Amino acid sequence: MAKYSISFSPCPQALGTALAARRNTETKGWRVNKPKLGITKVRESLSEVHPKDISSNFAKQDFQGPARFCLTPQPILMKKIEQIVLLLTCLAIMVVAAMQRDGRVWGHQLVDTTRTAATGTAAVDTMRTLADGTVIVNTTALGKDIVGYAGQVPLEIYLKEGKVSQVKALANTETPDFFEKASRLLTLWNGKTLDEAQTMKVDAVSGATFSSRAIIGNVQRGLQFASKNAVKPSLLDKMDHSPKTLAGLVVVLLGAIVPLFYRKKTYRTIQLVLNTVVLGLWGGTFLNWSLFVGYFSGGINVWISLVPIVMLVTAFIYPLFGKKNYYCTNICPLGSLQELAGKGNKRKWKLGSTTVKRLGYLRQGLFAVLMVLMLTGIGFKWMDYELFTAFIFQSAAVVVIVLALLFVVLSFFVVRPYCRFVCPTGTLFKLAEGNK
Repeated sequence: MAKYSISFSPCPQALGTALAARRNTETKGWRVNKPKLGITKVRESLSEVHPKDISSNFAKQDFQGPARFCLTPQPILMKKIEQIVLLLTCLAIMVVAAMQRDGRVWGHQLVDTTRTAATGTAAVDTMRTLADGTVIVNTTALGKDIVGYAGQVPLEIYLKEGKVSQVKALANTETPDFFEKASRLLTLWNGKTLDEAQTMKVDAVSGATFSSRAIIGNVQRGLQFASKNAVKPSLLDKMDHSPKTLAGLVVVLLGAIVPLFYRKKTYRTIQLVLNTVVLGLWGGTFLNWSLFVGYFSGGINVWISLVPIVMLVTAFIYPLFGKKNYYCTNICPLGSLQELAGKGNKRKWKLGSTTVKRLGYLRQGLFAVLMVLMLTGIGFKWMDYELFTAFIFQSAAVVVIVLALLFVVLSFFVVRPYCRFVCPTGTLFKLAEGNK
């Protein structure tokens, strides 16, 4: 008896009616006479229907004759709406986190003046003069569109007798270890005249690139204001032309496009190496909770954040078109490093289904606890200890580096252990996709 199988979109309810399919001799396929019922694909041309070949998503009834069956079509639109609602829920979580941590969303202050004053971010004069003639330029307002890794990085620039005497960092939400490393830049402008200071070429500190860029941008903006030569920067001036950023953009675009069409193992290994070396170790670019909250708090400087923006598209937009777990599988530097480590040992530990399920519950429980701490404003420090920051080893905490190395070693025996059983960022992606 010849058999054929037909693929339909799943649906929560059965139609309760039999649909007829008839042989199309010209195309050697089957046609179904109700194409608007969610049918997505008809495979093969064979002469007779067999109940075993109909997906379990269908309600099977009354197989009388060669091509009579009852289907359960899926309202695909409802599934898409569900995904969009889940994505909006995740975005709402980030908005609340930004409000709780920084009192602002997308650069707009939302808290009352009392709380603002208490946190030291009350409204201040952009320029003021001390009794000894020292002029102080505050970049809080001038540089509100300049963000580091976790938000704005306001500065005070002290000018005396036409020269820069001091550059002082004000309160910010950058990761302390990284900002301390970037703060070495603050003394570079000391003793320079306004003209000299404005023409200086200052490079970002390796291991604290985002914070460094924010410091440099704020100093330039403040000096322009002080000399009344403020000019609108060109598009090229806004972009980051450093080799590691350009290389990172190439690698992330390769990861975002090529695996959609080309899936050879050799290329995948090359992509994993590029993700680890270029995006991770060299560029220190990845998605994590600190980045999300920083963007929702201070906004995104598009022209210096092209690499993270492409990552965000693959993490949150691709799943809407059926490409779930795309960022984690094809781009994430830490996931790539774990997979590369796993290639060194073919004999993995066999984890039982019960063990895997319990570890999954552990990941979900950890995520729930962290969300409670964050959304209630109790604690945000855990964001600095996601293992991705180990790639910025020059500034990362020792405990983060040690834990990252332990998980890399564990990857020899268990497939991507951090991704599957711990990662809070990955759990957010799963939530947005409707996965557990």
